[in-house]
Amino acid sequence: MDDAEQVEVARSDGDNPADGSGGKGGGRPKVPYWLSQVPYALVLSALAAGIVVVAAAYFKRGPAIIAAALLLAATFRLVLPKDWIGLLAVRRRWVDLLTLVALAVLLIVLAWVAPQLSA
Repeated sequence: MDDAEQVEVARSDGDNPADGSGGKGGGRPKVPYWLSQVPYALVLSALAAGIVVVAAAYFKRGPAIIAAALLLAATFRLVLPKDWIGLLAVRRRWVDLLTLVALAVLLIVLAWVAPQLSA
């Protein structure tokens, strides 16, 4: 990614790379790397819980839990600054939000129309 693309991505995430701070907020302290991965770990934990529920043959609850994890990731991506979300920032903010919400909605629809196979 060249400098122009990095500036564009930083602007789409609400940072101002022209202020000389390297895209970091004005008065915000820098977050340690391990702490910036906490939202990612929470989302992965919720995804793992949903997969375990699906493996236990609850085909309506499992996708609903996974969809909730995706909506949690979208919420983190929407409200947290870029240096606080770690690996959840993959693309531009609007692309990440659109992808996460679309997948969550599709999983909710899947959970709604799937037949209940467990007793």
